[in-house]
Amino acid sequence: MDYIYFDNAASTPLRKEVKEYMLELMDSAYGNPSSTHSQGRKAKAILEASRKTIAKNLHCLPAEITFCSGGTEGDNAAISLALRDLKVVRIITSPLEHHAVLHAAETWANAFDAEVVMLEVNQKGELNLEQLEILLADQKPTLVSLMHGNNEIGNLNDIQRIGELCRANNAWFHSDTVQTVGHFDLKLGELPIDFATASAHKFHGPKGVGFLYIDRRVKVNAFISGGAQERGFRGGTESIIQIGAMSKALELSYKDLAQERAHILKLKSLFWEGIKSIFPKAYVNGLGLSADESLYTVINLSIPELENDSMLLFNLDLRGLAISGGSACSSGSVQKSHVIAALNPEHTDPVLRFSFGKDNTEAEVQKALDILKDLA
Repeated sequence: MDYIYFDNAASTPLRKEVKEYMLELMDSAYGNPSSTHSQGRKAKAILEASRKTIAKNLHCLPAEITFCSGGTEGDNAAISLALRDLKVVRIITSPLEHHAVLHAAETWANAFDAEVVMLEVNQKGELNLEQLEILLADQKPTLVSLMHGNNEIGNLNDIQRIGELCRANNAWFHSDTVQTVGHFDLKLGELPIDFATASAHKFHGPKGVGFLYIDRRVKVNAFISGGAQERGFRGGTESIIQIGAMSKALELSYKDLAQERAHILKLKSLFWEGIKSIFPKAYVNGLGLSADESLYTVINLSIPELENDSMLLFNLDLRGLAISGGSACSSGSVQKSHVIAALNPEHTDPVLRFSFGKDNTEAEVQKALDILKDLA
C-alpha cells in the first residue's frame, strides 16, 4: 500500500542531501569542538560555518544564533530569561500558542511570581492587537510571546506590527517561528524581535536540534549552566552532526523556496477544490485559504459529513493517509484541540489538519480525496 504523508507541519522528511551530509560528518567530524587539537578545530570550524550559514539566510548576525535542542527548549529559554534577567513581571500571549509557550509561560510565571495575560481572539483566530496596544500602554515590564505561524490552523500573525508595539512601549518580544523558518523569507536582524525559535525537523532537517535567536541588544546570562559553549548561554558539547545537517537543510530550503512554495500552493488549492466537490459542507478553520494570512503548507478543515469519533484518524491511517487532528503533540488524544476550542468552544465537527510538503504530488492529493470519500 502506498502511504501518503500529509503531516509535514508535525515533522518533515529528511532531505536526501542532508542525510548524505550527516553521514559524511559522522566519519569526519567526531572531535569535540571545544578541544584544541586538529580534530577539535575541525569540528569547531564546522560549528561556526553552520552558524554563519544560518545567520546569512535569516539576515542576522552569527553571534545572535544559539544552538539548542529545538523549539520547546528555545521557547522555555526565552521566557525564563526574560523573567530572570530582563525582570519582566508580565507575559502577554494568546490561547492559540503551542503548548511549548503556553505551558512554559505558566510554569515560569509561577516560579517568578509574574502574571500571564491572554489576548482575545475571534472565531477566525485573529488576535486582538488593539487590546495588546492598550495593555502595553501601562509600561509594565512585559514579555510578549506570540508565534509567527500557527501550527494547527496556519494563521500568520503580523510580527512586524507586534514588534513595533513592543518597542514603542519598552516591552520585549518573543516569537515562536518554528513553522516559518525555512518556509518564509525572514529577516530577523531587521524585524523588531528580541527572541525567536526554530526547529530543524520542520524544514527537512534532523530532529532534536534547533536554535534560539537572541537579538544582540538583549543582555541575558546562561540558560543551561555548565561549560562555556554557545558563548556561555548553553553549556554542553554541541552536536556537530545535527547542527551541520540543520544548516544544510536551511540553506537548501531557501535555495529552492520559490519553486517549492509554488508547488505546495498548487497542491493545497487542488486539495481544497476536491474537498468542496466531495463534501459541500466542509469549511476551513482559521485563515487557511488566505495566501497572505496563512501558512501555505497548512489547511485545517472541519467536515460535518464525516463521523466525529476517536477512530477517524486511525481509520485514515489504516487506509494509508497520515494527517493530524491538530498538533502532533496531541496525537492519540481524543481531547479537543485547545486552538479550535479558543476559536469556538461549541465546535463539534471533525477537525482534520492537512499539511503539505515539497515531496508530495498531485497523484497523492487525488488518492487522499478518494480515501476521504470512501469514509463518507
